[in-house]
Amino acid sequence: MGGSAMMGDGPMMGGWMMVACMAVGLLVVIALVLAIAALIKYLRSDGRRDH
Repeated sequence: MGGSAMMGDGPMMGGWMMVACMAVGLLVVIALVLAIAALIKYLRSDGRRDH
């Protein structure tokens, strides 16, 4: 009975929490990919300078 009351009371809150968690996770993944790409670019360009 408690489970059905919980489902009846908070699907929107649970949905928003899930969306927020997915958005934060996506931002973290994007930040990690960009950081790794910048690190690779830095390490590759460090050996040979085009100045």
